[in-house]
Amino acid sequence: MANRNLRLALWSGTNFTGRRIVIRRGGVAVRELGAFQFDNVLSSFRLSNVVQSTQVTLVLFSQTNFHGSFRVFRGSQSVANLGSLNFDNVTSSFVLVGRRLTNEEIARIQRTGIPPRDVLIIRQ
Repeated sequence: MANRNLRLALWSGTNFTGRRIVIRRGGVAVRELGAFQFDNVLSSFRLSNVVQSTQVTLVLFSQTNFHGSFRVFRGSQSVANLGSLNFDNVTSSFVLVGRRLTNEEIARIQRTGIPPRDVLIIRQ
């Protein structure tokens, strides 16, 4: 089970401050962050695969249902300020998987609105 070792913490403030959402299950596709009352407020995050640090991909989308502009993060990492990537307070949906998604897979998700098969899908 590639997805069970994933960890994702999302913060509403820069430098890991403000309101926080923690996902420990991994393998998650959130169609609308409004489901958590977290739409357009993401400012920082910590992402990791605790077993294989390179085997994780997080894709943030600016619109619901995995549409709009996006930013891709591969491998375990911390991002203290999404503003430095021109993506502060714009995330409306995301996909988190325990492997490295290819650019082609990400383009397909964005085009079809369908996440990878082996993930939990959260709708509003």
